[in-house]
Amino acid sequence: MQKITPFLWFDNQAEEAVNFYCSVFKNSKKGSVARYDEEGAKAAHRPKGSVMTAAFQIEDQEFVALNGGPIFKLTPAISFFVNCKTESEVKELWEKLSDDGTVLMPLDKYPFSEKYGWIQDKYGLTWQLTLSQEAVQKIVPSLMFVGKVCGKAEEAINFYTSILNNSKVGDIFRYGPDQNPDEAGTVMFADFILEGRRFAAMDSAHAHNFTFNEAISFVVNCETQNEVDYYWNKLVEGGQESVCGWLKDKFGLSWQVVPRVLSKFLSDPDTHKSQSVMHAMLQMKKIDVPALQEAYNNN
Repeated sequence: MQKITPFLWFDNQAEEAVNFYCSVFKNSKKGSVARYDEEGAKAAHRPKGSVMTAAFQIEDQEFVALNGGPIFKLTPAISFFVNCKTESEVKELWEKLSDDGTVLMPLDKYPFSEKYGWIQDKYGLTWQLTLSQEAVQKIVPSLMFVGKVCGKAEEAINFYTSILNNSKVGDIFRYGPDQNPDEAGTVMFADFILEGRRFAAMDSAHAHNFTFNEAISFVVNCETQNEVDYYWNKLVEGGQESVCGWLKDKFGLSWQVVPRVLSKFLSDPDTHKSQSVMHAMLQMKKIDVPALQEAYNNN
């Protein structure tokens, strides 16, 4: 499992969306499915036994999809670059992802790519398809800093790379003085690495009716309580605590700081154990691994 995993919030279409993405992308596969137990169903107002999360993988990028209800909606503030080796691959993916989707930038030739298009699919997830024969990573998460956080992309990149291991800042391309409404010197496009995985970021001063929200978060998978403490305390600095391991950083980006053992506890076939762990987790903000272990052992 990757250290950082994109976590996608759907109303009740998580399983349907996973099936769709695995049909669109050739090198993809479905992973484990977790279902709501009585405790979780009550907290999330979901039917007991219905799909809670569904894991899947495209190329070497892992994802988790959640059925969380209508509270949060996917927006283009976070999108995923798909680096394609051939123009025919770009066109094929565009045709499939365009089905009942919304075009944000038409598929065309641009100064930065011979073939590029930006599409929001029928489930609300946003993809940037580009011809890039040199790219070493097929799927790249991209963060767009808009509204109150416009102009803070570079600060955020430095913040994230200072916290997470095996990280570094890559190339930064900046807006010039004639690219209104964007301020000269802010980030037109940047790439960076977190935990060995490539990410991208940009500022956009154009009028947008969206920003970061909980519909896409990034799970930091931790081995120990010390790791949980470290990443939680660093990422929440200047931000906002939430519940069940969720937090918002000072830029409004959502993270989940989660011990890997949690999924083992919640998927235990002994429902008394899994429900006890779920009940304990629902009382927490930052995850307390010893408390989860105690809840698991006492049933």
